Amino acid sequence: MVIEPDELHEHIGKQKVLIGEDVSERLDVVPAKFRVIVTRRPKYAFKNEDGVIQAAAPAHIIEGGIPTEALLAQIAVSKYADGLPLYRQEAIYARDKVELDRKLMAQWMGKLGYELDILADYILAEIKKAERIFADETTLPTLAPGSGSAKTAWLWAYARDDRPFGGSGPPMVAYRFEDSRAGDRVARHLNGYRGILQVDGHGAYNKLARSDGGSDGVMLAGCWSHSRRKFYELHASDSSKIASETVELMAKLWEVEAAARGQSPDARVAARQATSAAVVTELFALWQKTLPRISGKSKLAEAIRYATSRRSIFERFLTDGRIELDSNIVERAIRPQTITRKNSLFAGSDGGASYCSSDDLLIIKGDFEPDPEISGAAIAWHRLRGARRRAGGRKFGRSRALRCIAGAPEGRRC
Repeated sequence: MVIEPDELHEHIGKQKVLIGEDVSERLDVVPAKFRVIVTRRPKYAFKNEDGVIQAAAPAHIIEGGIPTEALLAQIAVSKYADGLPLYRQEAIYARDKVELDRKLMAQWMGKLGYELDILADYILAEIKKAERIFADETTLPTLAPGSGSAKTAWLWAYARDDRPFGGSGPPMVAYRFEDSRAGDRVARHLNGYRGILQVDGHGAYNKLARSDGGSDGVMLAGCWSHSRRKFYELHASDSSKIASETVELMAKLWEVEAAARGQSPDARVAARQATSAAVVTELFALWQKTLPRISGKSKLAEAIRYATSRRSIFERFLTDGRIELDSNIVERAIRPQTITRKNSLFAGSDGGASYCSSDDLLIIKGDFEPDPEISGAAIAWHRLRGARRRAGGRKFGRSRALRCIAGAPEGRRC
């Protein structure tokens, strides 16, 4: 936009010469706008010949439905990344004179999740190829059929991120819905995995641990952040000098981690042995000295027992540079789901909750932040649907289907 000066009476007959300009910038927004895309497919017949020719109908995620992939992306981002339930979206779209019933949008999201199941399985399989992965779980209230009330179900998250120890593997996260928090669920999810599993203190993970130091099971690594929180609560309320001392000592551990982040495993171990090992030894000595002197029912005793009972998995990071000090990577990945849970109150069914875990793949990027550019992922799946149509309904093998999602090379079909 260019704003020219007013033409005044005294300027008549004079020639203006541009000698410069002042430039300013302001942030503007173009509101989202609905539009209807009309597709016409002419039919042709040849003179004096039998038969009709017509272009094949383009493939869509919702076959025979009205939503484009961009609209599906808009609804999915709003629901899963921004925590905006479908009933709120229904009211927002109504302001633009567009009536989209929440039940219809729920069906669309279910279809999207169903179509993404193959991608969800693929990502979890890729995560299990990592040397070290993270796991966490959170509640997901789900409506119990026929009862009119919600039951407690669970959303499990599995993440890999090799960047802290200089790895080149792509960071990624996968989700799984279950109606239980039992150990057989995580055992099924991680079947065949034999690497490092970094987790909180949930007992379900202990069933996966190696019992004799062999290779039949995973190697558990602890999360120092979970232990720190218990002491920090006491420190924040100024109710325990031991807790305050613990928090101050733990701060040194994170200082070492910040300096060693991105370095090789050997370099990280060297840095930890130089500083962190002595801090860890001092912490456990402090806790062992304190525990007999305080009430066993106190919050401080509970925090100390939590740490001392897991000493072996807490100290494991000192000798293995691939292990992180905490499991914050997966906790950040699961945090958007807690916002969605709060705003939506509950999932409408087990099936709907299960598809949530697949739809989340669209909106979570490698660095585990909501990705507003999910339409590309939707279009990638749209490409696979088109490839299926060209194949005349023949089934694809998994590798061929995933190649279609990624995009076939130029000049080749999936």
